[in-house]
Amino acid sequence: MVYNWRRLFFPPRCLICGQAGDDGLDICSHCRAGLPRNRTSCSRCALPLPPGSPAGVLCGSCARKPPAFSRIITPWLYEAPIDDLIQQLKFQQKLPAGRLLAQLFARELRQRDRPSLLAPVPLHDKQLKTRGFNHSSEIARALSRELGIPWSPWLLRKLRETPPQHNLGKRQRKQNLRRCFSFDNRGNHRHVAVIDDVVTTATTAAEAAKTLRKAGVEKIEIWALARTPMNR
Repeated sequence: MVYNWRRLFFPPRCLICGQAGDDGLDICSHCRAGLPRNRTSCSRCALPLPPGSPAGVLCGSCARKPPAFSRIITPWLYEAPIDDLIQQLKFQQKLPAGRLLAQLFARELRQRDRPSLLAPVPLHDKQLKTRGFNHSSEIARALSRELGIPWSPWLLRKLRETPPQHNLGKRQRKQNLRRCFSFDNRGNHRHVAVIDDVVTTATTAAEAAKTLRKAGVEKIEIWALARTPMNR
C-alpha cells in the first residue's frame, strides 16, 4: 500500500529520456527496447562474439583454460545508455539508477536456478571508508529485494588495497588481484552469485571465483550488469 501511494504521487519517469515510465519502472518502453543487449556471447564468460556465432560456443580463452566460475550472466553491453546509468550509480551515488538496473536485471533472472547467497564484489575497508559507498553492494541489495535471495556485504572480503584495474594492462590486472579476496563460508553455501557492475577482462570475476571455490562453493555465477568487448 505504501508503494502504491508513493507511485500515485510520484509516478514512474524514465531516467533516460524523462518521459513517463512503463510497467511500474523508471524507464519508458521505447528506451527499454533500445537497451544494448548482449545477444551473442561466450557461454562461459559472456564475452561478446560475432553475430551468427552458434549458441553455447566458448570464446578462445575459455576453451583453452576454463575459468573457476561456472558462468557470467550479463544481459547488456557497456554502451549507451547502460553505461551512463551505471556511471550515475557508481560515481554520483544516484540510487534510482541502481534500483532501475537491478529491477530490469531481476526480470532476466527470475526463471534461473537460485543461488543461496548474493555476494557483491567488495572494496577494501580503506577504500570503502574513503568512498563511503560500494555500488556493487547497492546492486546486490536491490536484487535481493527483487528476487528474495539473501545477500551479505561482509562474507566476501578484500584483504588489501589495490590500484584501479582500469589503469592496468591485462597481465598487471591478474597480478594486482592475486590472492586479495577471502570468503567466509561458515554458512556452507554451495551456490553463490557474485554481483558486479561491469565485466571487462573477467580478472576480478576469476579471482573471486577461485576464492569461493577454495572455500567449498561448488557453483559460482557472476551476475554483472554489462559486458565490454575486451577479453581476459
